[in-house]
Amino acid sequence: MDQNQTPLLTALKQAAETPGAAFYTPGHRRGQGIPESLAAVFGSQVFRADLPELPELDNLFAPEGVIKQAQELAAAAFGSDLCRFLVNGSTVGIIASILATCDPEDKILLPRNIHKSVISGLVMSGARAIFINPEYDQDWHFPLSLTPKAIAKALEKHPDIKAVMVVYPTYHGICGNLAAIATIVHNHNIPLLVDEAHGGHFHFHQQLPPSALQWGADLTVQSTHKVLGAMNQASMVHIKGDRINLSRLDNALQMLQTTSPSYLLLASLDAARHQIVNHGQKRLTEALKLAQRAKTQLENLPGLRVYHPPLTAGCVALDPTRLTVEVSHCGLSGYEADTILHQQFGVTAELPDLQHLTMIISPANSQADIDQMIKGFAFLSQKALSEASQNPPTQNQHHWQMIDTISPFETAIAEVSAMSVRDAFFAKTISLPTPDCPGQISAECVCPYPPGVPILWPGEAISKKAIAFLQQVQALGGEITGSSDKTLATLRVIDH
Repeated sequence: MDQNQTPLLTALKQAAETPGAAFYTPGHRRGQGIPESLAAVFGSQVFRADLPELPELDNLFAPEGVIKQAQELAAAAFGSDLCRFLVNGSTVGIIASILATCDPEDKILLPRNIHKSVISGLVMSGARAIFINPEYDQDWHFPLSLTPKAIAKALEKHPDIKAVMVVYPTYHGICGNLAAIATIVHNHNIPLLVDEAHGGHFHFHQQLPPSALQWGADLTVQSTHKVLGAMNQASMVHIKGDRINLSRLDNALQMLQTTSPSYLLLASLDAARHQIVNHGQKRLTEALKLAQRAKTQLENLPGLRVYHPPLTAGCVALDPTRLTVEVSHCGLSGYEADTILHQQFGVTAELPDLQHLTMIISPANSQADIDQMIKGFAFLSQKALSEASQNPPTQNQHHWQMIDTISPFETAIAEVSAMSVRDAFFAKTISLPTPDCPGQISAECVCPYPPGVPILWPGEAISKKAIAFLQQVQALGGEITGSSDKTLATLRVIDH
């Protein structure tokens, strides 16, 4: 296929430039009726392309024209058999993948650090989750990936599992042994689903880890907007092989996606594919050079550590465009460091957490961006050294607090929740003081955001260590989502 084509983008441009009397939605009539305040910020031209399913623009849910052509070009570019465009983010791809592979009460094997969108998939499908904790980095205090051995044991213990979902790569860029995992899963004749939201760029440069499809995934969901050039919310789901019921997947996507899809988002997927295919090698090479320069300079700053993962069963590679920096030895939590960098230097991390900041270095970043980031981190380093010389501490309070926290992801066990997520969603609930909640069944999906990894699932028994972890995240400036009580003084639990 001619990867120089942009059928959907070209058709949208032509439609936007074609004069006519519009008697269809949206009501702003190609920008003529947009509020002046919007035009002042965005200009008027973009609204001319904010069009509905005109005959020349095809239909997302029954594509026969330019959308079909754009999806076929994307499939060829990313190495899949079939591609489906998503305008509601990777969330709908994750949910649809569960609906496509699991009936009510079917078991699905999941890593405990899966994204919270899986909760919605479990509620809608009625599937029962079998959780495995990923391997855990005790030095850096965050999860790695599931190990092939843990997956094999879980499948042996639960031979009726219908699908396996893994995260590849993690938010920190950590890649597990997906080739071995795919072999194990396929030996049980079930599909391997991959949340590859952060790995859409992998296929396009030899210095990056292989893509999930290259390692044998049956279905993978990619956020094309996270590293590549698509607009926010624009994602793709890719299918390879015959283990996925395509008709059921399409039905699920029709149910989950808006019936008024944005052609601006759809066209951005077409354009992002064109860009990465035709210019990706050069652009990614530059991004990799910038990332390496940043790591080299940061490693020379006192009080900072740059993440270099140990090669283990739970980590066989690291996305080199991910930069994770520990700041706790500067006497700061990641949240505090993020605030300083954002407010004083205009440098904003993708993921602040208890001890670290994780930055995404994309092909759109410049040397000036890297220089500003180094300047900000140098300020944190110098500030910490100055304060330490004036007030030498016997121990770094923040650092020791964080080291002593017991992580929710420390032990790799395969377990079924106390009740299904769907049952918990529809159950009667009550609010209890948080100190009274250990041993109760959670009715809420509570997680720091980002990264959106639930610490409490609906249907899961609440543990003291999960509560302690959430309270510490909140105390150090992290944002907690999903709890009806923003103070965490109470939690909602199942009313037995």
